[in-house]
Amino acid sequence: MGQSCSNDSSVKISNEWDKIFKLSDKVNHQKVIFHNRFGITLVGDLYEPKEQKGKMPAIAVGGPFGAVKEQASGLYAMTMAERGFVTLAFDPSFTGESGGKARNLSSPDINTDDFSSAVDYLSLRNNVDPEKIGIIGICGFGSLAINCAAQDPRVKATVSCTMYDLSRYIAYGYNDSITEDQRYETKKQLCAQRLEDYKNGNYKKAGGLPDKCPDDAPLFLKQYCDFYNTPRGYHKNSLNSNEGWNVTGNLSLMNSKILEYAPEIRNAVLVIHGELAHSLYFSKSVFEKLKGDNKELMIIPGAYHVDLYDNMKFIPFDKITEFMKKYLV
Repeated sequence: MGQSCSNDSSVKISNEWDKIFKLSDKVNHQKVIFHNRFGITLVGDLYEPKEQKGKMPAIAVGGPFGAVKEQASGLYAMTMAERGFVTLAFDPSFTGESGGKARNLSSPDINTDDFSSAVDYLSLRNNVDPEKIGIIGICGFGSLAINCAAQDPRVKATVSCTMYDLSRYIAYGYNDSITEDQRYETKKQLCAQRLEDYKNGNYKKAGGLPDKCPDDAPLFLKQYCDFYNTPRGYHKNSLNSNEGWNVTGNLSLMNSKILEYAPEIRNAVLVIHGELAHSLYFSKSVFEKLKGDNKELMIIPGAYHVDLYDNMKFIPFDKITEFMKKYLV
């Protein structure tokens, strides 16, 4: 299933342990390669409990947006493997060790398919029950996970943690503060930039987070910097830790309402967010769209947005485990 090499020249794989967390002695780990429906080669970290019996439930994990599997998604995957699941943390198309050109690019369609492709891969593993697969999406990939669940009934349980509604944020900013005229001007600027990129044969980078946030920066920006630009969360492959997305990287998100079909999800969904997070309204809004008695909203007292990336005091792994066992086991 997992391959040791790839003919995709954009795939660069490291076999060293280079995560922001220590490898648990309760799990086995291996690097794996699979592909999505668009033919892009994806690279993931597969975690398996050392003690296994029969066909196992499995979970694919993605996010945050602009992060890599060596950061938060890997921590989630390893922790859930300790709790009895086969797990796969993957780098989305165009980022990290995964393939796809151009680099530093996002696509609501392709990145949603990355989740479904992880389900494809897990479904064909000999030690996985294909009827018992769930997904976890963190930050921006929380909204992509919900979008995946809306189009892929094979996903039996979905957890969205500290979610950003990517299309809503890119289109309208925080609290929907961007006007239609401002949207129009932004589109003009982005399309002028894409012409420059085409002419120059390369992509202008938006730039990552500042090495040191100004004193008057919003608290959430300081918290992002504290994660991505310090030993706590820095990784050389992470866009957020380095040069950032292409300037035109999120253009397709401006007109893509990726949570439009959330009400059609029939399988289970758990929405988790921090009480003090600037982004809490995204999770509250999507939860209001969900239907059925298998949907839950959990708000973590005292937690900010970034706390749910790596702070074991706040990440409710007991609840996530209970939820996944209920719907996958």
